[in-house]
Amino acid sequence: MTTQGFVVTHAKDARFEKGLRSFFEYRDLGMKAATGGRVTASVIRAAGSHEFSSQPHLHKTQFQLVYVLKGWIEFEYEGQGVVRLEAGSCVHQPPGIRHREMGHSDDLELLEVVLPADFETETVASVNPETR
Repeated sequence: MTTQGFVVTHAKDARFEKGLRSFFEYRDLGMKAATGGRVTASVIRAAGSHEFSSQPHLHKTQFQLVYVLKGWIEFEYEGQGVVRLEAGSCVHQPPGIRHREMGHSDDLELLEVVLPADFETETVASVNPETR
């Protein structure tokens, strides 16, 4: 039997920190260390006092899943238009899909799972390449 990579985190011990976007706070769930960098998972919540601004971008990933725990968030996706996700909604963002956030509720909380744990984010001119 092996316990290598076993990790448990609890909400009562949660620490939220700054991360990729200033208008969000991130709680690392410990998956990066547990999987040797293969996966990262975070609970992300709105940081109410920060001004929102989202530029069109893409992530160089192998897999990205977003599951809304509380509140709502809207994205504009390349080839899909505007998609509103509410509590219980889940989206798989294919590798390299251009997107941008349109807005979110003050009580937003979501779970994000990404492979690999260290990935690049690239700003792009437009969500839809043909409308640059």
